[in-house]
Amino acid sequence: MKTILLGSSDLKVPQVAVGCMRIKEMTAGEADSFVKGAVELGAYFFDHADIYGGGGCEELFGNVLKDNPGMREKILIQSKAGIVPGKMYDNSKEYLVNAVDGILKRLHTEYLDVFLIHRPDALADPEDTAEGLESLVRSGKVRYFGVSNHRTERLALLDGYLKEHQVMVNQLQFSLAHASMIQSGMEANMLTDGALDRDGGLLDYCRLHRITIQTWSPFQYGFFKGSFIDSPEYPKLNRVLLELAEKYNTTKTAVASAWILCHPAKMQLISGSTRLERLKEICYGTEINLTREEWYRLYLAAGHMLP
Repeated sequence: MKTILLGSSDLKVPQVAVGCMRIKEMTAGEADSFVKGAVELGAYFFDHADIYGGGGCEELFGNVLKDNPGMREKILIQSKAGIVPGKMYDNSKEYLVNAVDGILKRLHTEYLDVFLIHRPDALADPEDTAEGLESLVRSGKVRYFGVSNHRTERLALLDGYLKEHQVMVNQLQFSLAHASMIQSGMEANMLTDGALDRDGGLLDYCRLHRITIQTWSPFQYGFFKGSFIDSPEYPKLNRVLLELAEKYNTTKTAVASAWILCHPAKMQLISGSTRLERLKEICYGTEINLTREEWYRLYLAAGHMLP
């Protein structure tokens, strides 16, 4: 498994991280085998959120750690908070600090390697939020922090109030079929839908400020409409994926992963699969070096344009 540095830190992380949103449906034994299998594949970075399974995903994962002394030192754990389901978002210092305490208790760990604000809060005071994040680092409960689903302006506003540390991560939806970050730059100054600036030039901003983009739903199209792999909605894309999969003696999933991972922004892909065989395919994407022509062929096949 290839590794990258997280943001501007010296923390090495695998290019493929394991999203834990769906592990609540596993038995204790299945979860134990899955976590160990992921680590063996080199995917030792696990992504959680306090709302996944109503906290049940963290609890199940925490039991795996409790039953396997010494495992915590072999892995990296990330979690997120800031969403009060069905009610509001809350990025206040008080809420975030209390949320981390709950996360640590459920995970049976004393610290998080990375903590993210899950969604931007319209009522957040950036100075208060920044103090909350930095206080978590000072307390030793969090090593590094970042955000999720934040636009450029929100990142810049938060950064303006940080005194000791930097945002390391922005977790965003990104895939071959959800590539507005690429489109807006490619179709600049055109009267096309792809030219619409939906995020304030977020891709280039994160690269400039050494913020790692983590990609969620890397095989989805729309907002949880389903996977584009083998979907009748994307016949041309699947033909090209199959052709390249045969060339590299692998699967369409691995090729779709490679498309994300070979981008020079050095993104980290968050896999949502709970099947080790599929996770293995995704991890193999780190070993595929698509040519420039192949990368653009996939981009065009997904329905995007070149002006």
